Amino acid sequence: MPRVEREEDVGSPSCGPHKVQGVVDDPRPQPAVAAALELSQKKVGEQDTKIADLGQRLNVALASKVQELARYRSEFFGRLRDALGNHPDIRIVGDRFVFQSELFFDTASAELGPAGREQVRRLVGVLKQVTPKIPSDINWVLQVDGHTDRRPIRKEPFPSNWELSTARALAIVKYAIELGIPPRHLAANGFAEFHPLDPGDGEAAWARNRRIEVKLTSR
Repeated sequence: MPRVEREEDVGSPSCGPHKVQGVVDDPRPQPAVAAALELSQKKVGEQDTKIADLGQRLNVALASKVQELARYRSEFFGRLRDALGNHPDIRIVGDRFVFQSELFFDTASAELGPAGREQVRRLVGVLKQVTPKIPSDINWVLQVDGHTDRRPIRKEPFPSNWELSTARALAIVKYAIELGIPPRHLAANGFAEFHPLDPGDGEAAWARNRRIEVKLTSR
């Protein structure tokens, strides 16, 4: 019987290393790939430069607006000081006017009395003198903050000093709206007893901490 010769499979173990040529990957990028990578890196670098430049210009623009509003805030402070007079229960602390709560409200109440309404009318009158000069692209806000003393309140409808301080700020804001201030330029906040001016624990400290703060700022 004649012998049949079988062709060895390339992948079989019987093939020697000289039978198959291995393919070795060249780690160096091909010219077209290298050019594409270089172009991509260049574009990324240009974008980073543009973003940095845009951020710098935005910072300059924002700083300019802040300085501009500061000028009008200074005028607002001066005019309001003149309108309110030298009242012992009205102080300037930092960048805000501080009114003792008793100028606006009775104890444990958030209803504006006649004297409180008069104070708001003076405040709004000054605001109407100053704010028409503020450019329309400056989003100014009159911020009204209510604060209480540390003693817990036990009178309806206020379960805690949070509700009392917020309701007082809202009462002032709502009356300012009645007097013609656009709602978008007003903000009311309540801080309860948690931001005292006086850390003491007596009648004098409590009186200082029961207050309404008013600040002309931006949003």
